[in-house]
Amino acid sequence: MQKKALRWSEGVCVLEGPDLVDAALRAQVEFEGLYLDVERSDTHTLALAERAESQGVRVFALSPGVLEKISDAQSPQPVIAAVRFVPRSLMDISLHGCVLIAHDVRDPGNVGTMIRTADAAGATAVILSGHSVDPYNPKTLRATAGSIFHVPVVLHHDLAEVLEACHRSGRRSFAAVVRGGVDHYRAPLGGDVALVLGNESEGLDDAEISLCTDTVSISMVGANESLNVAVAASLLVFEAFHQRGSGQPASTT
Repeated sequence: MQKKALRWSEGVCVLEGPDLVDAALRAQVEFEGLYLDVERSDTHTLALAERAESQGVRVFALSPGVLEKISDAQSPQPVIAAVRFVPRSLMDISLHGCVLIAHDVRDPGNVGTMIRTADAAGATAVILSGHSVDPYNPKTLRATAGSIFHVPVVLHHDLAEVLEACHRSGRRSFAAVVRGGVDHYRAPLGGDVALVLGNESEGLDDAEISLCTDTVSISMVGANESLNVAVAASLLVFEAFHQRGSGQPASTT
């Protein structure tokens, strides 16, 4: 639960709470085991454990207080599970559709929300570059609300290599900038595109922006100059989703 290197070397992560466990069961993820505090489990959680056992998952009943000691959550859940994941590479990404790239995005809640939004908007994949947070740490997993099982997520440090792979596949890349880019309603986002968003506090620097083929900005009328990175990502991927459906940028008239 605490060590990224161990998660990736073993290909195993920990899910906390019945909602994530239920999502993993529905996605037919491979379970190492499910661990249950029977005394704190309600009817729903006990039924979930029974369903897991019926699907061949090993279920272990733990003594009271054990989960509280190892849980990452402020309010420990009565059930956790260890599940396997398959690390994905740039070669695993589809050549078509919208890819969301988060560069140096370090807040687990932001990255989890970006994965959840990418799933909802039909994005092809999410790529985490630079020093972005591990998508399989417990906080990020909770924020994905199960979408981690539905959209491919790639961890690749070098942004230049990520964009080079995107460009080789024929994608245009759009760096999200606070100002000076094409208005996101007018930018052609409906084809094979990569949307690149930077660090929460600093965004993308000039060198990183120069790696992209285009820039895009979200039009705003209020006094605030910027948006939370997960909110900005949501606006962009849903605009791309809209344009894929209509075939053209939205009219601004």
